[in-house]
Amino acid sequence: MNAFKKILGIVWMVLGPLSMAFLITQAIDKVGLAHSEIERTNTILQWAIILFIFFPISIGLMIFGFYAWKGEYDQLADHSSD
Repeated sequence: MNAFKKILGIVWMVLGPLSMAFLITQAIDKVGLAHSEIERTNTILQWAIILFIFFPISIGLMIFGFYAWKGEYDQLADHSSD
């Protein structure tokens, strides 16, 4: 099970930057498709909010993956007193 956790840690570390790259490319694509100036401003605002929310989530995903890869989650507590 510990080897599985380490493999998933690598997956999470790779998934963080990939998800941000995907979101950025989608934002550029959607902003470029906006026709009027008001529509473009609204689209930029929407994507700025989306990126602002998901950027820390992707950083947390990479940190979680790093700790899983290093083996920090190999020993889990059995009781709440541990």
